[in-house]
Amino acid sequence: MALINAAPRRTASSYVFRLLALMLIALLLTVGSAAQKPQTPKEMIPESQPAAPSFTPASTHALTAEDLGAFLDGLVPSHLQKQDIAGAVISVVKDGKILFAKGYGFADVAKRTPVSPSDTLFRPGSISKLFTWTSVMQLVEQGKLDLDRDVNDYLDFKIPPAFGKPITLRNIMTHTPGFEETAKDLFVPGAADVRPLDEYVKKHTPERIYPPGTIPAYSNYATSLAGYIVQRVSGKPFDQYAADNILVPLGMVHTTFVQPLPPDLQPLMSNGYVRASLPAKSFEFVQAYPAGSVSTSALDMCNFMMAHLQDGQFGSAQILKPETAKLMHARQWGYDDRLDAMALGFYEESKNGHRIIGHGGDTVYFHSNLHLILDQGVGFFISVNSAGKDEGGVDMFQQFMDRYFPFTPPAGEKVANPKADASQVAGFYIPSRRMETSFLRLLNLVGQLKITPNSDGTVSLDLLKDPNGEPKKYEEIGPLLYREVHGQLHLGFKRDANGKMVMSVDWPFFIFERPRLTDGKYLNLAIIIPCITVMILTLLLWPIAAGVRKHYSRPLQLAPGQKKMRLVVRLVCALDLVFLLGWVVLGSLIDDPGAVNQKLDKWIVLLMIVGAIAAFATLITLVNAVRSWANKEAWIWTKIHDVAIAVACLGFTWFIWHWNLINFNLKY
Repeated sequence: MALINAAPRRTASSYVFRLLALMLIALLLTVGSAAQKPQTPKEMIPESQPAAPSFTPASTHALTAEDLGAFLDGLVPSHLQKQDIAGAVISVVKDGKILFAKGYGFADVAKRTPVSPSDTLFRPGSISKLFTWTSVMQLVEQGKLDLDRDVNDYLDFKIPPAFGKPITLRNIMTHTPGFEETAKDLFVPGAADVRPLDEYVKKHTPERIYPPGTIPAYSNYATSLAGYIVQRVSGKPFDQYAADNILVPLGMVHTTFVQPLPPDLQPLMSNGYVRASLPAKSFEFVQAYPAGSVSTSALDMCNFMMAHLQDGQFGSAQILKPETAKLMHARQWGYDDRLDAMALGFYEESKNGHRIIGHGGDTVYFHSNLHLILDQGVGFFISVNSAGKDEGGVDMFQQFMDRYFPFTPPAGEKVANPKADASQVAGFYIPSRRMETSFLRLLNLVGQLKITPNSDGTVSLDLLKDPNGEPKKYEEIGPLLYREVHGQLHLGFKRDANGKMVMSVDWPFFIFERPRLTDGKYLNLAIIIPCITVMILTLLLWPIAAGVRKHYSRPLQLAPGQKKMRLVVRLVCALDLVFLLGWVVLGSLIDDPGAVNQKLDKWIVLLMIVGAIAAFATLITLVNAVRSWANKEAWIWTKIHDVAIAVACLGFTWFIWHWNLINFNLKY
């Protein structure tokens, strides 16, 4: 559920197989075109916070309901039309009151049902996590949970040991438990497929790829684990605990974690859309529900924002003690001290000279953002019910900030040799939030980002584009610290303990690392493209050559054993390509998020069996190449071709082994 495209924001399970299929298709197209003790909350509050960046204010519009309404009315409808989004809702609070709440567009396009800020339910995805984190902090202040205690002490099963360090709730709430990403059963097809929370967390424990507390790597599983801990310690089902201790006290009568929705809320649910011009999609069932199953209204989210902006208080309700709320909002952990960091659950997303905390959230069809401007007592919530042309782009908050909190970025430092620094940081990077031990590791190849140095000393990141589709430029404003030209997004670079360059951005829940040499994009493409090319050409030219020989009455002068070997070698090439196409077909058949579940296991195992057979059959091509080269009577081009086939099959086998396509690991 969260969050990662240009910001990046796409759910972990959203069409991961489709991405895999697209990558394999791209390879084929390329071939074709190429021939201690519990602490009290107060004691855990950091003594100081980084100072907010200095800024020069420009002319300011007063943040009033009238001005904001006119501003958004002129902005939102055109955005929905341009992006082919069915509907949106925006709510803004200030100084403990609702300043603005309005729906735009349609909750049901076919019925022309308008969006209502009070009654229409949206799915805010990973913003659900903030309710889970608030639940954890309630139990911390009651002394029932300790942020720095081994989470195994709260579980009825064990997270396997690794790296000699236990995972703590503080690790989980700062996204540093060290888990790899997984996609399986994050969403499920329907209500009957939603399993109890304990069953999910016990069967889907990811591998640990980092020592806890060292590398941020966003984890939906870890949040679900925290929800399960709340369930066990409180003695209530997680959704019931959240309702009793957050939703009811805050008067959030149109908010629930329950799936399917309770009967009284079902008529209020907005449809979800890929695009407004396409048919509506069915309700998305989230198995990892503490991480993303909430359905809510914009007015309900106002109550939640006001409670956090007022140190846990909303009206007569106090869902957190002031010191607990301050702790939860305080800067806790960041990989690069110069950039935004994690609070406890919230993350910093400071803009325009103000420290802002918040969270984004995505299902496949709904895309949302929540922002709290702490020093202004302002909260901003937006949600759309369609992926739209930009796959959920809801970047209106920056325009809101520029209008009401204008900002001129300060000049950066003079850097001695920006071109040399740009050259130093240039290259490929992979995100720390990634699949590592399953076949989905292949996404690490297609998902590599590239930093390119420019002639003027700036750098560009291929992931982030300007409105014209060109990569944005980033200028160096400090040693290996870059800021977007005419913008505020930062890129920070520093070397890790092994001397490798690491890139951080203003999204503190993951970083970007240099890939291993054997994971390099250019190396792998240089291997797999020629391999597939040789195999395809071998199969294409096979009947053509037979036809030419028949036309000129020139039959093959081969012994029966040689003919059989020649046939088997070509069948090995065909088997390799069938294996490749099998992944493409499997990926293309998955058209909704709930399809990435255990029902795929039998097909994945079947594909891996085909791949394993093909891998062992590579030995046949090697034997054939040796025999062919030793045959003094064989034509030199026949020898070269047989060796090329053997090398191609060997390279293909290395590729599918290296990227876990035949490792039979079904924890994906």
